[in-house]
Amino acid sequence: MAQGSNNNDAFLGSAMQFMQAGQNMAQQFMDYLGKNAGANAAPAPAVDPQALTALQKQFMDQQMALWQAMLVKQQGQEQSFKVAPEPGDRRFSAPEWRESPIYDYLHQAYLLNTQYLKQIVETVPANDEKAKNRMRFLARQVADAMAPSNFAATNPEFIKLALETKGQSITEGINNLIKDFEKGRISMTDESVFEVGQNIATTEGAVVYENELMQLIQYAPLTAKVGTRPLVVVPPCINKFYIMDLQPENSLIRFMVEQGNTVFLVSWRNPKEELGSATWDDYLEHGPIAALRVARDICKVKQVNALGFCVGGTILTSALAVLKARGEEAVASLTLLTTLLDFTDTGEIGLFIDEQGLAAREATIGSGGLLPARDLQNTFSFLRANDLVWNYVQNNYLKGQKPQAFDLLYWNSDSTNLPGPFACWYMRNLYLENSLREPGKLQMCGQHVDLGKLDMPVYLLATREDHIVPWQSAYQSTRILGGQTRFVLGASGHIAGVINPASKNKRSFWINDDAMADAEGWLAAAEEKKGSWWNDWADWLKPLAGNPRAPRKPGNTKYKPLEPAPGRYVKERAV
Repeated sequence: MAQGSNNNDAFLGSAMQFMQAGQNMAQQFMDYLGKNAGANAAPAPAVDPQALTALQKQFMDQQMALWQAMLVKQQGQEQSFKVAPEPGDRRFSAPEWRESPIYDYLHQAYLLNTQYLKQIVETVPANDEKAKNRMRFLARQVADAMAPSNFAATNPEFIKLALETKGQSITEGINNLIKDFEKGRISMTDESVFEVGQNIATTEGAVVYENELMQLIQYAPLTAKVGTRPLVVVPPCINKFYIMDLQPENSLIRFMVEQGNTVFLVSWRNPKEELGSATWDDYLEHGPIAALRVARDICKVKQVNALGFCVGGTILTSALAVLKARGEEAVASLTLLTTLLDFTDTGEIGLFIDEQGLAAREATIGSGGLLPARDLQNTFSFLRANDLVWNYVQNNYLKGQKPQAFDLLYWNSDSTNLPGPFACWYMRNLYLENSLREPGKLQMCGQHVDLGKLDMPVYLLATREDHIVPWQSAYQSTRILGGQTRFVLGASGHIAGVINPASKNKRSFWINDDAMADAEGWLAAAEEKKGSWWNDWADWLKPLAGNPRAPRKPGNTKYKPLEPAPGRYVKERAV
């Protein structure tokens, strides 16, 4: 009887500690918000004390209910109160979290604390929706970082594995940590398995042109006939182009070539200090504008088809608007994959960009210097911190496991620097001031640009779970561009929704030829199609490719092949 009383007292003590921990976490978060509101921020209205008191009482009642439910479970009865993780949260799915009443209680108490913090945030008034979303994001970061799964003393999986391996897992975890310290980043995959040009980015072709910012690759034909009009592809300049050419079975580039297209692709350079003064205009002139000129010269055509992916699509569209202002009609059709032209809603990426932070960047790198790859990678990783940060902390360092070989994660770790002037101009004029959508407001390469004057047919792809380019924002391009648009919505996210091979027949996409309604209205009336959007796009592009002709080898007498694809620029890694 005394032993049972001692156990009850221990559980009560633990419950009280977790109640206090939840209160402290919420208070520290609110103190942080107060200190970091910014000197120019308008003072927010005070928190409703009645709402706060009601939340505190609910939190205390739930913690006590959880404590009592755990005592009941110890006595062999059904647990009357449980706290379940949110859908998709796998941090506590291992049986070790439920085999011991201590860890069973620990993780459920943490989930209650997390819920309480999120509810507290909703009671805090904000000056605007962006400020509120920033609070929600910061609260999620705090909660994710404090998970018991992240710490050796509170992770039963770590303890069990350490006992089973007689401490070897701890040794391996420390070794993994040391190696990652030397690398300056968390290892997400076994990087020794992959080599660019050997087992990824292997589609055959040649570099036919280069300048200081990019190499232009022309891919070798794979069909007996090709369309007269080539396809010029502009990928993002953040990370490397080979997300579009990982393995033959999931290569979008190879698929394009297999459809009878002569494909040219811009391979952006990973800039080092000597390119730290490159501007947005430099990227337009020496990127898409140069690539379009070379492709037209090689294929001896007046117009090409063009495709841009993510920020590559923004750069491409801007370049086409410059050419339009110069009186050049270089492109017969435009394809944009997960691309923003209207930056009204930029998702969580936009939360990192405000006047105060941007002014600081402009002061340091706005006239020259680099935005380091590490900063960009950390930003994108913390958008999905549990999947791309804490998951690897647990597996690599606590459990001492070696990451599995995964081509997409190898690419994800191969980040690139950005020139400071380019990055600052992009963040201010597009993300912060949203000027690209306004006709004539922005001047690029000496021309005032108007996207509404781009009247070629356009294929717009967005993805439904995209956390970088919200699909509703991508849909707004149907209102901005002047040509006839086909808007298609793919399943999944920013990468998996785009790199969805037709041969695997996975996922689905939605189509609706009527883009007159708003985004939600469009989706409500859209038809879902099983499989990949790739074939739908290929069918759309085929009539625009021109008459079939015999293929030719990459390059010509003026633009002779310089080296085999994928070229040397893509192999330059950030340090």
